[in-house]
Amino acid sequence: MSRYRGPRLRIARRLGDLPGLTKKQSKKTSPSGEHGQQVRKPSEYSLRLEEKQKIRYNYGINEKQLLKNIKTAKKVQGSTGVILLQILEMRLDNTLFRLGMAPTIPAARQLVNHKHILVNNNIVSICSYQCKPGDIISVKNKDSSNAIVKKYIENPGLANLPNHLEMDKKNMKAKVNGIIERDWVGIQLNELLVVEYYSKK
Repeated sequence: MSRYRGPRLRIARRLGDLPGLTKKQSKKTSPSGEHGQQVRKPSEYSLRLEEKQKIRYNYGINEKQLLKNIKTAKKVQGSTGVILLQILEMRLDNTLFRLGMAPTIPAARQLVNHKHILVNNNIVSICSYQCKPGDIISVKNKDSSNAIVKKYIENPGLANLPNHLEMDKKNMKAKVNGIIERDWVGIQLNELLVVEYYSKK
């Protein structure tokens, strides 16, 4: 399955708050679907699946990409779950979202795909580009690019800027100062359940 293009609020109602997917808030409190009202004790598998789906929908990645990131995280020394979140958080599309240069990750992805974004003064059109400490992120010196990002900066998706990022709103330039810490990850989830879900794959 490729990138999700369906109703975003339905996913947010089912999985909880997903700031990267949508800024909208549903007025309905029960989960979506015909059986949303029924309260059943979830199985261990469904708990793990739900945490995995949270990551997929929030960061806008498909199953193949997530599995590839899990395999990469397993090769690095340290907690696999935390390293997985760091890999996903350091993606260029997510970094733009966390900087407030886009209201959601899909909007950030569009900015990157349409070549509005420069990294170290070079156009980068790959959303999964891994930002590294020392990278300078800026907007292409073009009126249309500046107007779009300026509008987004005035209404950022998340209120708090993570401590590994630095933003100059006036010049629309940002700097990556380091790797994100677990406490600053913008989504509430148990990453260990995601690692367990993929442990047999």
